[in-house]
Formats: sequence, C-alpha cells, structure tokens
Amino acid sequence: MMVLYSGTTCPFSQRCRLVLFEKGMDFEVRDVDLFNKPEDISTMNPYGQVPILVERDLVLYESNIINEYIDERFPHPQLMPADPLMRARARLMLFNFEKELFIHVHTLENDKGRSGDKAQEKARNEIRDRLTTLAPLFLKNKYMLGDEFSMLDVAIAPLLWRLDHYGIELSKTAAPLMKYAERIFSRPAYIEALTPSEKVMRR
Repeated sequence: MMVLYSGTTCPFSQRCRLVLFEKGMDFEVRDVDLFNKPEDISTMNPYGQVPILVERDLVLYESNIINEYIDERFPHPQLMPADPLMRARARLMLFNFEKELFIHVHTLENDKGRSGDKAQEKARNEIRDRLTTLAPLFLKNKYMLGDEFSMLDVAIAPLLWRLDHYGIELSKTAAPLMKYAERIFSRPAYIEALTPSEKVMRR
C-alpha cells in the first residue's frame, strides 16, 4: 500500500492527497508535524520536506513527481494528457507554476512571522498579478486544459484555496478564475482531501 507523509497545512502535500482521493485507491496518509519533523523524514528526503510517497522499496519526494507516478501507476481517471505533445505542454505549465507562483508561496509559507516584510508583500503582489493574467482562460474553459480536470488544476488548487490565508485579494477582473476555483473546491475528492487545519484557512 502507498503511504503518503503529509503536512496538514502544506500546499504541496495537499496536491498529493487530492490526486490519491481522485484515484479512489487504497492508501495511508501519515500526518507530519512540520515544526517537529521525525528523523526518518530526512532519511527519506535529503531536503527534509514533505510530501514523501513510500511504496515498498520506492521513496519519492516533490509533489509533481509523486503525482505523475501515481497517475501512471493508476491511470483512471487520467490526470496527465495522453498525447505526448499535450503532456509536454502540461509539464511546461507545471514548471511555470513553480517558477512564477509557488516560488512566492514558499516565501509566504516560510516567513510567516514577518508578515509586514517587503518580501511578503512582493510575493503577494506577484501571485495576484500572475493569477489575474490567468483569469481570461476561464471565460471559455471549465478547467485549465478544457473540460477535463487535470494535473494542472491539482497543482494550482492549494494556492487558490489559501488566498485569504495569505492575505491576497484579487480584483473583480479575476472573477472567472474564482468561479473556476469553486468548481475544483466542490469536487468530492477535493473536499475529502482537506485536513481540519486546511478547512479553516478559507472564510
């Protein structure tokens, strides 16, 4: 059985929980205290971070790598495009999310004690501006790649869920993006994958 070592407030762990619930398979989630990590976390991941997926002799870390493995191992429902060209484009978009959005999430997650800090404010502004540029896509698309829920939606959902928590306010022009977010948040797997700590992050 797959075991996921997961932080109860970690946006990257939330991605992996969501994929596991979308697949509807047997797995175990082990909650990790992010402020008092057990020693075996550093043994399994040299960077000392969660999520970590363990299946027999296999140990994986990094949420996008874990999720692609789960998707290939349990192909229904398929979350990465079947077509190699589309799959490459999806991977590029996932990479862009990390570079343009989640690099700023790291700042907001890691410097919580200094919320008046310039770095925090810059991170909020960068996220707000980047998300606003994505909004027009959802005037015609139900999800990121069209009508089908995909790994791109999985990747961005934890950030959209935490906008209040991070103190990020989007303008009215981002309304299509927020309607898109609600479509993700109403998915049964999304609701199941939320931890009690995550549930209270959103007003």
